[in-house]
Amino acid sequence: MHQFKELLIWKKSREFCHKIYTATSSFPAEEKFGLTNQLRRASVSIPSNIAEGSSRNSNKDFARFLEIAIGSAYEVETQLLISSDLGFINHENIIDLTNTLEEIIKMTSRFRATLL
Repeated sequence: MHQFKELLIWKKSREFCHKIYTATSSFPAEEKFGLTNQLRRASVSIPSNIAEGSSRNSNKDFARFLEIAIGSAYEVETQLLISSDLGFINHENIIDLTNTLEEIIKMTSRFRATLL
């Protein structure tokens, strides 16, 4: 069993959630149940799956939850690009968020590889 609060990927993904909540706070009101909600839920899923997976008794199970976290990260990336296409988020913010997300994906993938 891993101590998820000590994992850098968990810490970074929590910080990323804060960035997503901040970025989506300026989205149009009609997107409250659309992209705003989708982005927030998918971003929360990343650290949540890392935490849940850390409680599992086998590395194989933990690796599966890390894979789910990576899937959520790609979901967030797609939703960010759509948000940019629709003009809900500026270019500088997209660059910052996607760079952070890419770092989280790479770190999680490398960590997952050590478990298998």
